[in-house]
Amino acid sequence: MSEPKRRWPGSVYDHGSEPDPRFSLANERTFLAWVRTGLALLAGAAALDALDLPLDDTVQYLLAALLGLAGLLVSLTAYRGWARTERAMRESTALPSNPAMVVVIATVAVVGLAIGVSSLLRGLGS
Repeated sequence: MSEPKRRWPGSVYDHGSEPDPRFSLANERTFLAWVRTGLALLAGAAALDALDLPLDDTVQYLLAALLGLAGLLVSLTAYRGWARTERAMRESTALPSNPAMVVVIATVAVVGLAIGVSSLLRGLGS
């Protein structure tokens, strides 16, 4: 009989025992939702960069860069969150928190506030 194939990443699958597949699949769906969030942030960055909005050019480009960076960070932390959660389930330990939430909340708050204030100031100045 042949040896079973090893699964990647070993840092996750080489520990503990197989959890209920429903939990692993739910963890994977959560990972994919975070990746979609990262893609949405990148799409927002591209839109801010491409559109002619009533914002100062420097502000607009800084906000686009912030959204792009947040999209990258969320996508990278999504993988880390998936791996940490999967390993915790396999080892029957407490599930970890997800720092990507803080990145998304802070970014959306800063960009929303900057766009709102900038638009209000432009409107009052007209």
